[in-house]
Amino acid sequence: VQLQASGGGWVQAGDSLRLSCAASGYTFRWYDMGWFRQAPGAEREFVAASGRSGGGTFYADSVKGRFTISRDHARNTVHLQMRRLQPEDTAVYYCAAGSARDDPRAYEYWGQGTLVTVSS
Repeated sequence: VQLQASGGGWVQAGDSLRLSCAASGYTFRWYDMGWFRQAPGAEREFVAASGRSGGGTFYADSVKGRFTISRDHARNTVHLQMRRLQPEDTAVYYCAAGSARDDPRAYEYWGQGTLVTVSS
């Protein structure tokens, strides 16, 4: 199983960015998928999750209304569209597979992370 995250970068406050996570080595549609982030010196925190087909979407309160998680089953990819980014969104973002919960311990597989830096 491999999860390859991409799309991170440096942006200014108020900008948008889209992260992607390409999955391989398993049947993508059978797995719940999630995004987490980890800022320097902080614990990994839940951002968003998407249930397997028809399973719904879930968001942390801090990103609700600004971030959107979506799945492209044809390309085995999960996206995280981030809008109105703020400096406090600066973190390494990780995609993960195996759960739609907000607890990182519930996930089986993790990508390598992609850095998002938001300047004020």
